[in-house]
Amino acid sequence: MMDKYSLLHKIGIYTSIALFITFMLLPFVEMFIASLRPLTHLFSRPDIPLGETMSFVDFMSRFWSDKMSFQAYRDMWVTVPQLPRYIFNSVFLASAVTAISLCFVVPAAYAYARFNFKGKSVSLTLFLAVNMFSGAVLLIPLYKLLRMYGLLNTYWSMIIPGVAFLIPQGIWLLKTFLEKIPYELEEAAFVDGASRLYTLRRIILPLAVPGLIVVGIAIFIGAYAQQFLFAITFNQNRDYMPLPAGIFEFIGYQDVLWNEMMAASLVGVLPVLLIFLFMQKHLIAGLTSGAVKE
Repeated sequence: MMDKYSLLHKIGIYTSIALFITFMLLPFVEMFIASLRPLTHLFSRPDIPLGETMSFVDFMSRFWSDKMSFQAYRDMWVTVPQLPRYIFNSVFLASAVTAISLCFVVPAAYAYARFNFKGKSVSLTLFLAVNMFSGAVLLIPLYKLLRMYGLLNTYWSMIIPGVAFLIPQGIWLLKTFLEKIPYELEEAAFVDGASRLYTLRRIILPLAVPGLIVVGIAIFIGAYAQQFLFAITFNQNRDYMPLPAGIFEFIGYQDVLWNEMMAASLVGVLPVLLIFLFMQKHLIAGLTSGAVKE
């Protein structure tokens, strides 16, 4: 009876995982298939006589064609000549937001993890409240502020808002990792005459590398995802446009190059995918750190 229950339990778990993965990957599969199909086939419909139902072959013909090819992946560079620039801008903006955010997140998270001061709980609650609001709520005051300092139509017009919105999330995440590092290690360093800054740089940060990787990836993904809103609001210069905004150039006056748009979108996802592939080991180590009680 126990073996039967265990088998059903495993089947339920793996079925749930399979459904979840299918649900997550289905949009990307559809995008990939659409990028391979010619435009004439994207909107074609099989001729079905009135009163008859669509057969399985007719249904599959809407997703598969003998003319499927990777032509859209070649044509998209010709249709939008600045596409490489847009991809570079997206990666550069996300990387800049991540680097600058970590410069503020590390000392702030360390202070919240180690010190007790007035307003600590209130400020942490305010940081959490910031993440509850969308960036669209503050677009008008941000626009006025950036215009006042002459930062519109520059990289900074998209970097500064991204940093401001992602710092609270980074502080909350990294604070949790730093609290798991034994304070006795710092006390031993203080006894040997080490300063607070030296202890943070030489003892705490090396031990917090898995947490820093997790926080860095979370900030990078957040910065990569929010580029569109800030780009179309604070930037009108095509040289600084990220891919989410530049992809609108596939929309013409009379038609939309959906297959090339899907191909460009998938290429734009590659930087994030490569980060996950190369940092997977460190990411798993960071997410599972502290999960085992010693």
